[in-house]
Amino acid sequence: MKFTKKSHACVRLEKDGRTLVIDPGGFSEEDAAVGADAILVTHEHPDHFDEGRLRAGLEANPGAELWTLKSVSDQIAAAFPGRVHTVGHGDTFTAAGFDVQVHGELHAVIHPDIPRITNVGYLVDGGRVFHPGDALTVPDHPVETLMLPVMAPWNKIAEVIDYVREVKPHRAYDIHDALLTDLARPIYDRQIGGLGGSEHLRLAPGASAEI
Repeated sequence: MKFTKKSHACVRLEKDGRTLVIDPGGFSEEDAAVGADAILVTHEHPDHFDEGRLRAGLEANPGAELWTLKSVSDQIAAAFPGRVHTVGHGDTFTAAGFDVQVHGELHAVIHPDIPRITNVGYLVDGGRVFHPGDALTVPDHPVETLMLPVMAPWNKIAEVIDYVREVKPHRAYDIHDALLTDLARPIYDRQIGGLGGSEHLRLAPGASAEI
């Protein structure tokens, strides 16, 4: 499977000539969803869900479909009849040849005064990849490659390290990193890599790796 890191929380997975894109939000490239055969969105926050980017991907490929939770599907389903699927925790489906399991229900706590919204994570191909969205969800399945949200208003580095320790992936790649400055990256690399217990990796936007 080929993994390409897009900006912020967006990732692109390619296998057997088909492409799956997760979370083409407002911090990712404008064409982040273009070329996708299937798109997954974890929740409604604009850095994960951008209607313009989704429309670009769905319009570029009339066969492309979207799987997401109700808060997102309600906003875009009418424009693409039959192509938008609503999912929740415990659901399983196949998208563009990728087997997907849905894990989690709520976004991480930003502040007690801010109501929590829904959020789901996607476990792809039996644990080869897990993208948790904006939550530190631990799936009830071994994970080979964890997409690790390293920098957000709702987390701190101790929580990120403990999350890696709990999931125990073979490797963790940084995502959700648009707010992380280059000055801070070596600190995160050293602390997560040294304390997390798993191989810790980072790709620049547009770079790829085989996983």
